[in-house]
Parts: sequence; structure tokens; C-alpha cells
Amino acid sequence: MSTFRVCTSTSIHDLNLHGSGEVLAEDQSQATQLEPLPALKAIGGQELKQLFSASTAWLERHSAYVNSLNVFPVPDGDSGTNMLLTMQAAVKEVGNSPEHSAGVISKALSHGALLGARGNSGVILSQIIRGFSRVIEKKDFITATDFAAAMVEGARTAYKGVVKPVEGTILTVCRESADAATIAAAQSDDIRAVLSKTVDAARMSVIKTPMLLPVLKEAGVVDAGGQGLLVLLEGALKYLNGEPMEVSAGGGGAQALEQLTHEEGWGFDIQFHIRGNALDVDGIRDKIASMGESALIVGDNSLIKVHVHAPTPGEILNYGCSVGIITNIIVENMQEQYIDFMAGQTSTRPPVTADEIAGIATVSVAPGAGLARVYESLGVGKIVSGGQTMNPSTEDFLKAIDAVKSQQVIILPNNKNIILAAEQAQKLAKKNVAIVPTKTIPQGIAALLAFNFQSDLETNAKAMERAAKHIRTLEITIATRTVKLDGIEVKEGNFIGLIDDELAGANENSTSLTIELLEKIGAQDNEIITLYYGDTVSARDAEALAEQIRQVFPSQEIEIVNGGQPHYHYIISVE
Repeated sequence: MSTFRVCTSTSIHDLNLHGSGEVLAEDQSQATQLEPLPALKAIGGQELKQLFSASTAWLERHSAYVNSLNVFPVPDGDSGTNMLLTMQAAVKEVGNSPEHSAGVISKALSHGALLGARGNSGVILSQIIRGFSRVIEKKDFITATDFAAAMVEGARTAYKGVVKPVEGTILTVCRESADAATIAAAQSDDIRAVLSKTVDAARMSVIKTPMLLPVLKEAGVVDAGGQGLLVLLEGALKYLNGEPMEVSAGGGGAQALEQLTHEEGWGFDIQFHIRGNALDVDGIRDKIASMGESALIVGDNSLIKVHVHAPTPGEILNYGCSVGIITNIIVENMQEQYIDFMAGQTSTRPPVTADEIAGIATVSVAPGAGLARVYESLGVGKIVSGGQTMNPSTEDFLKAIDAVKSQQVIILPNNKNIILAAEQAQKLAKKNVAIVPTKTIPQGIAALLAFNFQSDLETNAKAMERAAKHIRTLEITIATRTVKLDGIEVKEGNFIGLIDDELAGANENSTSLTIELLEKIGAQDNEIITLYYGDTVSARDAEALAEQIRQVFPSQEIEIVNGGQPHYHYIISVE
């Protein structure tokens, strides 16, 4: 087969997903003059580096589109972002390398991707790169046959890295692309020709994903991870066809620090322990909660941990002194703390952690400053900033594991899309690491409350996992597109609710939707409903919703916490 270079202006071979799930190429009629390129028999280390850079640049242009292919119409689709950040980490590893050996470059790319992997799609991509690298790590040059064999091993490694592989995903696209590369390499030694056939197969495989995975067909989308892999392969082909591409200086993951505002000021974050005999936990909780907001008071009749926000700390501290002996007092200006948190600065205060008391450190992911403070108040040794749209990388977890003092660590991912990166860090860590596979913020809090300072690592991990399973989670956000899914009609801009990460309802009115889904989740049969309100919700609005909930569920205790999480107006736990 002949390969051609476009000599005059040409349209980009881009993909567009339509409501029918059909993938179409843009019109290429502008190409008026073509000349054949010579066969490319081998590429070395510098060419491989540029090929990966071009793939990353092409994905950077299309990451928002890949994000939009989320099955649920929520504003936090992040497959494209996770794959982009994983690729950027890989490319950064070889950025200034003068190495000409393809094997040496591929090994470095694999290492960078492994540490930079984020989210399920990013972790799977890192495994594809790992398998790809394994085949060529001792070769100075890559031939068409080497490329095909590396693709096959990439697919095989990715399948092995997933506990329950699902067809109709990035795994299928990778495997079918590798099969096509193998056939093409048997017919031609031109790497361009083989890669062209690989891209064609990837495109057809992406188109077929809704036929293999019913939830994709119902949602009217193709698989986001598979689409991301197709974009990467397209970028590589564009580079080999002579179209220069560069990664932007800032990268796709950079985000500016937002201006901080608050209607009534942030006030103070107040934390302390109350020690005494026959302490009335319920009475103390009610009293302190009436003095501030975001109150979290836990303990027993001899030791109570207090965490609360209030305009001034004096009244609450005086009350604590009146009922017992107060120790481990921490009072912080929340405005300054929040700015430090958003700027990525670490607080210098020495928190009282599980690490110091039990010799077992806990590491937890938290998506908002308020939620981070809640987790710290429960003894978490290290907070990993992230969540939806910004999944922490394997390296982020490794740094957190190294940062805590203990040689025993429990990780709480608090998001199903973060568990794989945590597991990858567990394998690479030099410490003894256990993972409690929490999928929501409330599950993580429930798990921490089950932590026993006198138990060992394994016993605690099992107890925390059991506790997490007893929590039901409801999340309220805004639909990003119109879709019918699981029999639920969703209109763009409507409020939608997810119960334990599954779409459960949609409504133009957030209060009506919340109450409807609380009834569906069985809130009337539980004791406590906790509202963690997000960064776009005021304390006044959160209290108004809580009052409506109290009227419908008068027997339940309603708690309000400023979570500060992005994207989700409310994260609600029922226990």
C-alpha cells in the first residue's frame, strides 16, 4: 500500500460522535496534491519520543471531547483528562533525554506513565505502555514487526491488570488494534502502513463499543477510554506522516487558583479533645452544633473529639472546659487555611493522627477544603487532594505514603475511579499498604469512624471496609447533556441524582429531586442524614434544603457540613 503526504492545506482527520453513536470523519476534500512518502522501516529513540509527544499533543486537543463521553451526563467526565495527564507524565520522563535507543526511551516512558497514571483509564493506559515497552526495551530500533508485537503485549498486560475485564472498553480497542497491527506487519515492513491499519482498526473498534456494552448504547456514546486510545494512535500517525505537533507549555492539567469569596467570611476551624468521666456525647454534640456549623463530634464517655466551624472560638472552648478537660487544641483561620490548601501548600500544624497513636497511618483522598478538614479531624495522616475530574496519580499516592511516619498505611480512595491508581501505588510502595476500596466520601468517613486504635493493620482494613458498605450515598449535580438512561429521561441543565454512583433520577427542582431520592434510598428507615454541600452552594441554601428534609423525615437527625467539593451541589450520606 502507498502512503501519501498532503502538500497543500488539508482538514484534520477528526472524529465526531453523533447521537446515534456513529463516528464520522471530517471532509478531506481540501487535499489537492499528494505525494508518496518513502517506506519507514525503523524508528529510534528520538523518533519514539517525538511520536509520544505528538500523541499527547493530539490528545490534549481532544481531551474535552473524550471527557464528554461519560456514560452519565454529569459534569465530571474525566477519562480524557486522566489519559492526558498520564501521557504528559510519560513524556516528561524523557523530555530532555538525548538517548537514541528506542528501548531505553520506551522504558523511561513506561516508568513515567506508571507513576503518573490517574483514574481507571490512565492506569489501564499505563499498563498498555508498560507491555509495549517490555517487548522493545532491549532494542535500539523498532521495526513494523516489533511495533505489532509491542501492541499485542500492551493489550495482554492491560487485560491482566484489570480484575474483571469488560469488553466494549479501551481493552477491546487495544486488543483489536493489536490484532490488526499483527496482520498488517505480516504484509508490509512499512511502519506507517502498519500504523495506518492499526488506526483504522481502532476506529472501527470504537464504533462497535456500544454494541458490546449495552450501557453505552443506551447512553448514545462510545467508550471514552477507547476513544482516547484512538486519538493517541491518530496523533502518532499524524507525526509519522510529517505533520509537526507540539505539547503546549502549560499542559492540559494546569488550573489557575480561583478567587476566594464567602458571603459571611470563613471564621475559624476549631478542634480539640474533651477528656472526662461519664461524658454525655449526645448532649455535648447538640450543644456544640448549636454554636457553629459543620460540627463533627465523636467519641465515648471518656474521650470526645470535637471539630466545628464558628465565627469566633471563645464560646465553644469555654463550653468544652465546663464539661471536661480539653487538650490538643487547634484553632485556625479558615480563610488563610483555604487559600493555602487551594494553592497546594501544606499546613505546618502537627495534627493528632492515627499514625501517632496506633502506628498505622491513614491516607485519604478529598475533593474540597471542607472535606479535607473533616478527614483531618478524624485522624487522617495525609490528605491527597483530588477526586472527580482531577484523579490523583500513582505518584501522588506514593508521595503521601512516604510522607507519613508509619511503615503501615491504609489508603481510602473515596472514588471508584481512583482505586486502580491506589492499587498500583500499593504494589510499588516499600511500606505495608492496605486499601479500603471506598467509592464515595461518606464511605470514607464511615470507614474512619470504624478505625480501632488497638487493632492491627489487617483487622482495621477489614472492619473499615465492612463499615463503608453500610453507608448509602446520594449525589446531586447538573446534567451536561440530554439523554435517556436506565429508563430515566434527562434534559441538559436538569438536576440529576446518583445513588451509590448509579443514575437514579432527574428533576428541574433540586429539592424535590433530593427528597424523592432520599425516600428511594430508604432514609426513613435510617437514623442520620448528612449533607455535604459544595463550593457553589451557600450555607443558607444548604440549611433551607435541610429544613425541607426535616419536614419529610422528622424522625431522622439532619447534619450539615461545608464540604467545598466541586461539581456536586450535595453529597449526602444516609446511615
